[in-house]
Amino acid sequence: MIIFLLLFVGIPLIELYFLIQVGSRIGALPTIGLSIFTALLGGVLVRVQGFSVLMRVRDAIGRNELPAFEMLDGALLLVAGLVLLLPGFVTDILGFLLLIPMLRRYLISSYIRVVPDQTPRRGEAPTGPRVVEGEFRRERD
Repeated sequence: MIIFLLLFVGIPLIELYFLIQVGSRIGALPTIGLSIFTALLGGVLVRVQGFSVLMRVRDAIGRNELPAFEMLDGALLLVAGLVLLLPGFVTDILGFLLLIPMLRRYLISSYIRVVPDQTPRRGEAPTGPRVVEGEFRRERD
């Protein structure tokens, strides 16, 4: 519960504080213009990188591989796009950080362990015994 309170109350208050501070230094209209510019620039960058991720997903599917890493990369790009659309400088910094491909790869690899697929492809013979895990119980007649 406290996490949602911090997210929905704390982040807007921090954003408001920084918007007031920047607005008092450079003026209200330049602050609004800068906020709109960062949203537009972030949208363009997310779109370009999103198409790149889409092409990598298509290539992985073409190789009969599961595009798990690419899908997570796309999900982080979606979060970056949503955060960049929010007005404010703190969320813009977070969004632009999520646009760095190496940072996204690090975040994905630090939380997700990718295990290579061991299932045989079409036309290949299975290598080794096939093990199916499960539970059973005997019923007497």
